[in-house]
Amino acid sequence: MLTRRFILGVLSAAVLASPASFANAADEVYIPLVSKGFQHQFWQAVKAGAEKAAGELGVRITFEGPDNETMVDRQIDMLAAALANKPKAIGFAALDSQAAIPLLRQADSNGIPIVAFDSGVDSDIPVTTATTDNLAAASLAADKMAEKIGGKGKVAVVAHDQTSRTGIDRRDGFVNRIKSKYPDIDVVTIQYGQGDHLKSTEVTKAILTANPDLDGIFGTNEGSAIGVVNGIQELGAKGVVIIGYDSGKAQKDAIRSGLMAGAITQNPVGIGYETVKAAVAAIKGEKVPPLIDTGFYYYDASNIDDPTIAAVLYD
Repeated sequence: MLTRRFILGVLSAAVLASPASFANAADEVYIPLVSKGFQHQFWQAVKAGAEKAAGELGVRITFEGPDNETMVDRQIDMLAAALANKPKAIGFAALDSQAAIPLLRQADSNGIPIVAFDSGVDSDIPVTTATTDNLAAASLAADKMAEKIGGKGKVAVVAHDQTSRTGIDRRDGFVNRIKSKYPDIDVVTIQYGQGDHLKSTEVTKAILTANPDLDGIFGTNEGSAIGVVNGIQELGAKGVVIIGYDSGKAQKDAIRSGLMAGAITQNPVGIGYETVKAAVAAIKGEKVPPLIDTGFYYYDASNIDDPTIAAVLYD
């Protein structure tokens, strides 16, 4: 465990190294991270990466999010509370890419750098965004879906929301790739399960009931993908290809058993780590890139145990 003397030593060295470093080495460097949620294993992995960076860099972080990913107002309250504590910087993963902008402007006017993570905002206030290239990743998911169903048929999307940057980009990345490259595949519907596996299960069953000849479904996050698996199992539907997004034990088990064809995995530990690293750099006045691409992979039963893939999967 880092001692106060060690932390102060790190901060003092930073001050000597650059006139734009921490103004007062005696002050604790506090960086709250306000997440989209806390319930999925994905967010626990992001938190682990953030804590690792905080330990290495000698800063204190907190990590919190609402109980589920529909609670925009609750997240805004958390962001307001974080600002009231006068942090040196804030990490923020927006549930709604517009709703938080007034508070972000307030932070900006007070000289508090904002680092967006996982899901950006429709504003240039954040100094950077640590995230997956969700458009590219969802496009890859579309390619894999097309490959699995032979380049023709009917598919659907169960998305987690239509307000966050991740929800929008994953939906559009998949749908636009299908429309532009696979004219014989029809996206029959896009439905939203709020990232909750129970709601996504019911959404999936409704889609299958309305489209009994469906060939595939893409689930855009952990809760969505597991809901798709559960919905197909509960109805006893056969021959429906499932492509998911994210990892977690339930998805890994579904892929190993053949229930899910494959999924996109992000690098959640890397997202958390790079968020804190960028926040510290911004506090020091150092230049950070406008986008930190933390990478993604497609995994299925054939490569799930490959060391490169296994390193970015999480339970």
